[in-house]
Amino acid sequence: MALPRTQLFEFNDHDRTPGALRDTIVETLSRALSWGRMLEGLVPPLRRFLDDAGTDEVLDLCAGAGGPAAIVAAEAARAGVAPPRMLLTDLFPRVEDWEAVRRAHPATIDFVAEPVDATRIPATLSDGRVRTVINAFHHFPPELARAILADAVAHARGVFISEAFDRNPLAFLNFAPAALPALLAAPLLTRKDRAAKALWSWATPVALLTGTWDGLVSTMRVYREDELRAMVAPFGDHWRWEFGTYAYWPRGRGTYFYGVPRA
Repeated sequence: MALPRTQLFEFNDHDRTPGALRDTIVETLSRALSWGRMLEGLVPPLRRFLDDAGTDEVLDLCAGAGGPAAIVAAEAARAGVAPPRMLLTDLFPRVEDWEAVRRAHPATIDFVAEPVDATRIPATLSDGRVRTVINAFHHFPPELARAILADAVAHARGVFISEAFDRNPLAFLNFAPAALPALLAAPLLTRKDRAAKALWSWATPVALLTGTWDGLVSTMRVYREDELRAMVAPFGDHWRWEFGTYAYWPRGRGTYFYGVPRA
């Protein structure tokens, strides 16, 4: 029997979570995605999407610390595929993190320093671009998720959504081989708040427990194919939608869902 979707809270989303703890969770996730090569299999479907949309210009929504965009750029280059040009945006911009990402990928990644609402994208940012939401769409309850898709259908050349897991708490176990080393390394590799992050990661089990909770909750927030298709059904048949999965080691399975206007 399929598990129902639940909109439980994540510490990463809570405004009372200390900043250093929140950053530890976000940085650990980004490094786990990179070290575990969990987005490698996303490159082929993303390339098909961009070819179908006829552009390499991407507006990356809900970019967080910029980790997923940087990983996609690196994995595309490793696969011998031209990476898209990605413009990072978020309602809560992380400019310092994005500056570091831009320095590492100056030809492919830039950012908007001002807050950007994913449900109401300014025309100056939208024109000529597709939109991506990588490992973040599950954060949104259904009404906001539909609003993000509706704005994309109205104003973008395409929209691509991906998650590194499906709706199954056991799927989070695939993060463990990379996430545990990433958590332990967080105080050493971070650019700020090293002492506080050492407290959360080394001196106490707080980062491990909160990060595990957020990971398990995230898997229960992921939208299934039928739910995504129900969201876009009211938009009519003038867009084509594709759903698929990709695999990563050891037994992980990510999902993607994208739409482009019909020719």
